[in-house]
Amino acid sequence: MNTKNIVATLSLLGLFIALGPSAAVAEDFGINAAAHSAATRSDHEAVAKYYEDLATQTQEKVREQRQLLEHYEDKSYLYGRQAQDLQAHTDALIRKYEKEASANFKEAAWHRQLASKLEENSYPAARLSAIGAPHQNTVSEE
Repeated sequence: MNTKNIVATLSLLGLFIALGPSAAVAEDFGINAAAHSAATRSDHEAVAKYYEDLATQTQEKVREQRQLLEHYEDKSYLYGRQAQDLQAHTDALIRKYEKEASANFKEAAWHRQLASKLEENSYPAARLSAIGAPHQNTVSEE
């Protein structure tokens, strides 16, 4: 009976490990493909919005970890020997999340800048139709 529980637990653990990173990789691949294929102003704005939302979510994680760190520091007596390890781990997570948020905000700013340059360099739709632009349907009138 005990062996069956161990085998079942290990099987589930293996399944979670196998599925966990692949979902994140698929999402990263999707946004990377969208970022590289972005050609219009609206494409770059959509990518920028994605990175801004991701940075905001990461900042929320930073807030949660700071609250947790404060708890570990105030109530370290509850955790005994593990208190310092928990504090160090939480502090490392805070630094990691802050770095991720900063990188995501930079990526969003870069795509916003590209979108604004596309806006500045684009011609009004009426002028494009007057000169016979071959790709009128791809021009954004925003």
